[in-house]
Amino acid sequence: MHTIEYALAVDRLRELRAEADAAARAHRLRTARRWIRRAEQATRRAARASAAVR
Repeated sequence: MHTIEYALAVDRLRELRAEADAAARAHRLRTARRWIRRAEQATRRAARASAAVR
């Protein structure tokens, strides 16, 4: 009986870890997209500013 409970607990921990990994990966993707968007906006802003100076 003890080994079945242990196996279930180990399996559940593995599932939780996989879920946590997936959540962390999704968070990193969202953060990276946000930084990419900010960089693109900054590039456009700089291009507009340099065009206005000319």
